[in-house]
Amino acid sequence: MIHSRNRRLRVNESIRSLVRENILTTDDFVMPIFVMEGENQQEAIPSMPGIFRRSIDLTVKECKELFSLGVKSVNLYMKVSEHLKDNTGKEAWNKDGLMQQTIKAIKDAVPGMIVMPDVALDPYSIYGHDGIIENGKIVNDATNEALARMSVSHAEAGADIVAPSDMMDGRVLAIREALEESGFTDVGILSYSAKYASSFYGPFRSALDSAPKDSMEIPKDKKTYQMDFHNSREALNEVFKDIEEGADIIMIKPGLPYLDIVSKVREAIDLPIAVYNVSGEYAMVKAAAQNGWLDNDKTIIESLTCFKRAGADMIFTYFAKEAAMILNR
Repeated sequence: MIHSRNRRLRVNESIRSLVRENILTTDDFVMPIFVMEGENQQEAIPSMPGIFRRSIDLTVKECKELFSLGVKSVNLYMKVSEHLKDNTGKEAWNKDGLMQQTIKAIKDAVPGMIVMPDVALDPYSIYGHDGIIENGKIVNDATNEALARMSVSHAEAGADIVAPSDMMDGRVLAIREALEESGFTDVGILSYSAKYASSFYGPFRSALDSAPKDSMEIPKDKKTYQMDFHNSREALNEVFKDIEEGADIIMIKPGLPYLDIVSKVREAIDLPIAVYNVSGEYAMVKAAAQNGWLDNDKTIIESLTCFKRAGADMIFTYFAKEAAMILNR
Protein backbone atom coordinates (compact mmCIF):
# COMPACT_ATOMS: atom_id res chain seq x y z
CA MET A 1 0.00 0.00 0.00
CA ILE A 2 1.26 3.51 -0.90
CA HIS A 3 1.37 5.88 2.10
CA SER A 4 3.30 8.75 0.53
CA ARG A 5 1.47 10.22 -2.45
CA ASN A 6 2.92 13.42 -3.93
CA ARG A 7 -0.21 13.98 -5.99
CA ARG A 8 -2.15 14.89 -2.82
CA LEU A 9 -0.59 18.35 -3.06
CA ARG A 10 -1.63 18.73 -6.72
CA VAL A 11 -5.33 17.90 -6.36
CA ASN A 12 -6.61 21.41 -7.20
CA GLU A 13 -5.39 24.95 -7.82
CA SER A 14 -5.98 26.05 -4.24
CA ILE A 15 -3.67 23.37 -2.89
CA ARG A 16 -1.13 23.89 -5.65
CA SER A 17 -0.99 27.63 -4.92
CA LEU A 18 -0.70 26.94 -1.17
CA VAL A 19 2.54 24.96 -1.58
CA ARG A 20 3.93 26.89 -4.55
CA GLU A 21 7.63 27.68 -4.18
CA ASN A 22 8.01 30.65 -6.54
CA ILE A 23 5.59 33.46 -7.32
CA LEU A 24 5.95 35.83 -10.27
CA THR A 25 4.88 39.46 -9.72
CA THR A 26 5.18 42.74 -11.59
CA ASP A 27 7.86 43.78 -9.06
CA ASP A 28 10.20 41.27 -10.74
CA PHE A 29 10.26 43.02 -14.13
CA VAL A 30 12.60 45.51 -15.76
CA MET A 31 11.39 46.72 -19.16
CA PRO A 32 14.08 47.45 -21.79
CA ILE A 33 13.14 50.55 -23.80
CA PHE A 34 14.49 51.83 -27.12
CA VAL A 35 14.60 55.60 -27.60
CA MET A 36 15.01 57.57 -30.84
CA GLU A 37 15.32 61.22 -31.84
CA GLY A 38 12.33 63.35 -32.75
CA GLU A 39 8.92 64.14 -31.33
CA ASN A 40 5.76 62.03 -31.44
CA GLN A 41 7.76 59.38 -33.29
CA GLN A 42 7.28 55.63 -33.04
CA GLU A 43 8.83 52.91 -35.18
CA ALA A 44 7.99 49.22 -34.99
CA ILE A 45 10.87 46.75 -34.74
CA PRO A 46 9.95 44.02 -37.26
CA SER A 47 11.93 41.24 -35.56
CA MET A 48 10.33 42.01 -32.19
CA PRO A 49 6.54 42.17 -32.64
CA GLY A 50 4.97 44.63 -30.22
CA ILE A 51 8.24 46.43 -29.43
CA PHE A 52 8.96 49.95 -30.70
CA ARG A 53 11.55 52.68 -30.87
CA ARG A 54 9.97 55.85 -29.48
CA SER A 55 10.86 59.52 -29.17
CA ILE A 56 11.28 60.91 -25.65
CA ASP A 57 7.72 62.21 -25.33
CA LEU A 58 6.21 58.84 -26.24
CA THR A 59 8.78 57.06 -24.07
CA VAL A 60 7.57 59.09 -21.09
CA LYS A 61 3.98 58.17 -21.92
CA GLU A 62 4.97 54.50 -22.07
CA CYS A 63 6.75 54.75 -18.71
CA LYS A 64 3.64 56.19 -17.11
CA GLU A 65 1.60 53.26 -18.40
CA LEU A 66 4.21 50.73 -17.27
CA PHE A 67 4.26 52.22 -13.78
CA SER A 68 0.46 52.09 -13.58
CA LEU A 69 0.67 48.37 -14.40
CA GLY A 70 3.18 47.77 -11.61
CA VAL A 71 6.39 47.71 -13.68
CA LYS A 72 8.64 50.04 -11.72
CA SER A 73 11.98 49.73 -13.52
CA VAL A 74 13.17 50.49 -17.06
CA ASN A 75 16.44 49.83 -18.87
CA LEU A 76 17.28 52.45 -21.53
CA TYR A 77 18.93 52.09 -24.95
CA MET A 78 19.47 54.85 -27.50
CA LYS A 79 19.19 54.74 -31.29
CA VAL A 80 22.02 57.17 -32.01
CA SER A 81 22.17 59.19 -35.23
CA GLU A 82 25.02 58.17 -37.52
CA HIS A 83 26.60 61.62 -37.56
CA LEU A 84 27.09 61.42 -33.77
CA LYS A 85 29.05 58.16 -33.88
CA ASP A 86 32.85 57.99 -33.73
CA ASN A 87 35.59 55.83 -32.18
CA THR A 88 35.65 57.66 -28.84
CA GLY A 89 32.00 57.38 -27.83
CA LYS A 90 32.05 60.98 -26.63
CA GLU A 91 28.35 61.47 -27.42
CA ALA A 92 27.69 58.97 -24.62
CA TRP A 93 28.56 61.59 -21.98
CA ASN A 94 27.07 64.62 -23.71
CA LYS A 95 25.05 66.31 -20.94
CA ASP A 96 22.45 67.26 -23.57
CA GLY A 97 22.54 63.90 -25.33
CA LEU A 98 19.54 61.73 -26.09
CA MET A 99 20.19 59.41 -23.13
CA GLN A 100 20.62 62.24 -20.66
CA GLN A 101 17.47 64.00 -21.86
CA THR A 102 15.53 60.75 -21.64
CA ILE A 103 16.65 60.01 -18.08
CA LYS A 104 15.65 63.51 -16.94
CA ALA A 105 12.28 63.36 -18.69
CA ILE A 106 11.35 60.00 -17.15
CA LYS A 107 12.45 60.97 -13.64
CA ASP A 108 10.52 64.25 -13.88
CA ALA A 109 7.34 62.55 -15.09
CA VAL A 110 7.51 59.34 -13.04
CA PRO A 111 9.76 59.98 -10.01
CA GLY A 112 9.14 56.51 -8.60
CA MET A 113 10.39 54.76 -11.74
CA ILE A 114 13.82 53.16 -11.34
CA VAL A 115 15.85 54.22 -14.37
CA MET A 116 18.75 51.99 -15.41
CA PRO A 117 20.60 53.32 -18.48
CA ASP A 118 22.76 50.93 -20.46
CA VAL A 119 26.48 51.66 -20.22
CA ALA A 120 28.32 50.54 -23.37
CA LEU A 121 29.80 52.28 -26.37
CA ASP A 122 28.36 50.16 -29.20
CA PRO A 123 25.40 52.48 -29.99
CA TYR A 124 27.87 55.39 -30.19
CA SER A 125 30.64 53.58 -32.08
CA ILE A 126 31.24 53.81 -35.82
CA TYR A 127 32.43 50.20 -35.54
CA GLY A 128 29.50 48.82 -33.54
CA HIS A 129 31.77 47.54 -30.77
CA ASP A 130 31.48 48.04 -27.03
CA GLY A 131 34.93 49.57 -26.81
CA ILE A 132 37.41 51.95 -28.38
CA ILE A 133 39.46 50.41 -31.19
CA GLU A 134 43.18 50.92 -31.69
CA ASN A 135 45.27 49.02 -34.21
CA GLY A 136 42.40 46.65 -34.93
CA LYS A 137 41.83 45.70 -31.27
CA ILE A 138 39.32 46.72 -28.61
CA VAL A 139 41.41 48.47 -25.97
CA ASN A 140 40.34 47.79 -22.41
CA ASP A 141 41.59 50.58 -20.16
CA ALA A 142 40.82 53.50 -22.47
CA THR A 143 37.33 52.09 -22.84
CA ASN A 144 36.95 51.95 -19.06
CA GLU A 145 37.73 55.66 -18.84
CA ALA A 146 34.98 56.36 -21.37
CA LEU A 147 32.51 54.12 -19.52
CA ALA A 148 33.26 55.90 -16.25
CA ARG A 149 32.55 59.30 -17.85
CA MET A 150 29.38 57.89 -19.36
CA SER A 151 28.20 56.56 -15.98
CA VAL A 152 28.82 59.85 -14.17
CA SER A 153 26.88 61.64 -16.92
CA HIS A 154 23.96 59.25 -16.39
CA ALA A 155 24.08 59.84 -12.65
CA GLU A 156 24.08 63.61 -13.18
CA ALA A 157 20.96 63.22 -15.31
CA GLY A 158 19.19 61.34 -12.51
CA ALA A 159 19.83 57.63 -13.12
CA ASP A 160 19.21 55.37 -10.12
CA ILE A 161 21.42 52.50 -11.29
CA VAL A 162 23.96 52.32 -14.12
CA ALA A 163 24.19 49.06 -16.05
CA PRO A 164 27.56 48.40 -17.73
CA SER A 165 27.03 45.73 -20.38
CA ASP A 166 30.40 45.97 -22.14
CA MET A 167 32.41 43.16 -20.46
CA MET A 168 35.68 45.11 -20.21
CA ASP A 169 37.99 43.98 -17.40
CA GLY A 170 37.97 46.27 -14.38
CA ARG A 171 35.20 48.55 -15.57
CA VAL A 172 33.09 48.12 -12.42
CA LEU A 173 35.93 49.47 -10.29
CA ALA A 174 36.53 52.35 -12.70
CA ILE A 175 32.83 53.26 -12.65
CA ARG A 176 32.49 52.88 -8.87
CA GLU A 177 35.49 55.11 -8.21
CA ALA A 178 34.25 57.74 -10.67
CA LEU A 179 30.79 57.77 -9.09
CA GLU A 180 32.24 58.05 -5.58
CA GLU A 181 34.60 60.87 -6.56
CA SER A 182 31.69 62.73 -8.16
CA GLY A 183 29.53 62.40 -5.06
CA PHE A 184 27.11 59.78 -6.42
CA THR A 185 27.51 57.32 -3.57
CA ASP A 186 23.87 56.21 -3.78
CA VAL A 187 23.90 55.36 -7.49
CA GLY A 188 24.04 51.59 -7.89
CA ILE A 189 25.90 49.44 -10.41
CA LEU A 190 24.14 46.54 -12.08
CA SER A 191 27.01 44.72 -13.75
CA TYR A 192 26.61 42.42 -16.72
CA SER A 193 29.05 40.02 -15.10
CA ALA A 194 28.33 36.91 -17.15
CA LYS A 195 27.40 38.17 -20.59
CA TYR A 196 27.96 35.57 -23.25
CA ALA A 197 28.80 36.04 -26.92
CA SER A 198 25.42 34.79 -28.06
CA SER A 199 23.47 34.39 -31.27
CA PHE A 200 20.31 35.35 -29.38
CA TYR A 201 21.05 39.10 -29.58
CA GLY A 202 20.23 39.52 -33.27
CA PRO A 203 16.89 41.38 -33.04
CA PHE A 204 18.33 43.78 -30.45
CA ARG A 205 21.24 44.76 -32.67
CA SER A 206 18.91 45.44 -35.57
CA ALA A 207 16.79 47.62 -33.29
CA LEU A 208 19.75 49.88 -32.51
CA ASP A 209 21.87 49.32 -35.61
CA SER A 210 24.67 48.38 -33.20
CA ALA A 211 26.03 45.18 -34.73
CA PRO A 212 29.81 45.06 -35.37
CA LYS A 213 30.61 46.42 -38.80
CA ASP A 214 31.88 43.98 -41.42
CA SER A 215 35.51 44.98 -41.88
CA MET A 216 38.84 43.23 -42.26
CA GLU A 217 40.43 45.81 -39.95
CA ILE A 218 38.41 45.11 -36.82
CA PRO A 219 37.01 42.03 -35.02
CA LYS A 220 33.92 40.73 -36.80
CA ASP A 221 32.23 39.75 -33.54
CA LYS A 222 32.41 40.40 -29.78
CA LYS A 223 34.11 37.18 -28.74
CA THR A 224 37.28 38.89 -27.52
CA TYR A 225 35.35 40.44 -24.63
CA GLN A 226 32.00 38.66 -24.22
CA MET A 227 32.14 35.18 -22.71
CA ASP A 228 32.51 31.89 -24.58
CA PHE A 229 29.18 30.07 -24.41
CA HIS A 230 30.98 26.76 -23.91
CA ASN A 231 32.10 27.85 -20.42
CA SER A 232 30.41 27.69 -17.05
CA ARG A 233 33.05 28.00 -14.30
CA GLU A 234 34.35 31.17 -15.92
CA ALA A 235 31.08 32.89 -15.05
CA LEU A 236 31.82 32.60 -11.33
CA ASN A 237 35.25 34.12 -11.85
CA GLU A 238 33.66 37.12 -13.59
CA VAL A 239 30.98 37.46 -10.91
CA PHE A 240 33.40 37.37 -7.98
CA LYS A 241 35.65 39.99 -9.56
CA ASP A 242 32.72 42.35 -10.17
CA ILE A 243 31.54 41.96 -6.58
CA GLU A 244 35.03 42.78 -5.32
CA GLU A 245 35.04 45.91 -7.51
CA GLY A 246 31.76 47.20 -6.09
CA ALA A 247 28.87 45.77 -8.12
CA ASP A 248 25.51 45.92 -6.34
CA ILE A 249 23.56 43.60 -8.66
CA ILE A 250 24.87 40.82 -10.90
CA MET A 251 23.48 40.25 -14.41
CA ILE A 252 23.49 37.01 -16.40
CA LYS A 253 22.74 37.27 -20.12
CA PRO A 254 21.14 35.61 -22.12
CA GLY A 255 18.40 34.00 -20.05
CA LEU A 256 16.59 30.79 -20.95
CA PRO A 257 19.55 28.92 -22.52
CA TYR A 258 21.66 29.92 -19.46
CA LEU A 259 19.48 28.89 -16.52
CA ASP A 260 22.30 26.62 -15.36
CA ILE A 261 24.50 29.72 -14.96
CA VAL A 262 21.77 31.53 -13.02
CA SER A 263 21.44 28.56 -10.67
CA LYS A 264 25.21 28.17 -10.24
CA VAL A 265 25.67 31.86 -9.42
CA ARG A 266 22.69 31.82 -7.05
CA GLU A 267 24.31 29.07 -5.01
CA ALA A 268 27.57 31.04 -4.80
CA ILE A 269 26.48 34.60 -3.92
CA ASP A 270 23.99 36.53 -1.78
CA LEU A 271 23.77 39.67 -3.93
CA PRO A 272 20.67 40.25 -6.06
CA ILE A 273 20.79 38.50 -9.44
CA ALA A 274 19.30 39.88 -12.63
CA VAL A 275 18.73 37.82 -15.76
CA TYR A 276 18.10 39.12 -19.27
CA ASN A 277 15.35 37.45 -21.29
CA VAL A 278 16.94 38.66 -24.52
CA SER A 279 15.51 39.73 -27.87
CA GLY A 280 16.06 36.39 -29.59
CA GLU A 281 14.17 34.57 -26.84
CA TYR A 282 11.34 37.09 -27.14
CA ALA A 283 11.24 36.77 -30.93
CA MET A 284 11.09 32.97 -30.84
CA VAL A 285 8.11 32.91 -28.48
CA LYS A 286 6.30 35.57 -30.49
CA ALA A 287 6.91 33.78 -33.80
CA ALA A 288 5.68 30.47 -32.42
CA ALA A 289 2.61 32.08 -30.83
CA GLN A 290 1.71 33.94 -34.02
CA ASN A 291 1.82 30.64 -35.89
CA GLY A 292 -0.43 28.99 -33.32
CA TRP A 293 2.31 26.63 -32.14
CA LEU A 294 2.33 27.96 -28.55
CA ASP A 295 -0.14 29.64 -26.23
CA ASN A 296 1.26 33.18 -25.98
CA ASP A 297 0.15 34.08 -22.44
CA LYS A 298 0.87 30.74 -20.81
CA THR A 299 4.31 30.49 -22.43
CA ILE A 300 5.25 34.00 -21.28
CA ILE A 301 4.34 33.35 -17.66
CA GLU A 302 5.97 29.91 -17.61
CA SER A 303 9.19 31.23 -19.14
CA LEU A 304 9.46 34.15 -16.74
CA THR A 305 8.66 31.97 -13.73
CA CYS A 306 11.53 29.67 -14.72
CA PHE A 307 13.94 32.55 -14.11
CA LYS A 308 12.63 32.94 -10.57
CA ARG A 309 12.89 29.19 -9.98
CA ALA A 310 16.50 29.22 -11.14
CA GLY A 311 17.32 31.94 -8.60
CA ALA A 312 16.91 35.32 -10.32
CA ASP A 313 15.62 38.25 -8.29
CA MET A 314 14.74 40.45 -11.29
CA ILE A 315 14.05 39.84 -14.95
CA PHE A 316 14.90 42.17 -17.81
CA THR A 317 12.30 41.24 -20.39
CA TYR A 318 10.51 42.68 -23.41
CA PHE A 319 7.48 40.78 -22.11
CA ALA A 320 7.31 43.03 -19.01
CA LYS A 321 4.31 45.09 -20.06
CA GLU A 322 2.42 42.17 -21.53
CA ALA A 323 3.22 39.93 -18.57
CA ALA A 324 2.04 42.64 -16.17
CA MET A 325 -1.27 42.81 -18.01
CA ILE A 326 -1.63 39.02 -17.80
CA LEU A 327 -0.81 38.94 -14.09
CA ASN A 328 -3.11 41.88 -13.34
CA ARG A 329 -5.99 40.07 -15.03
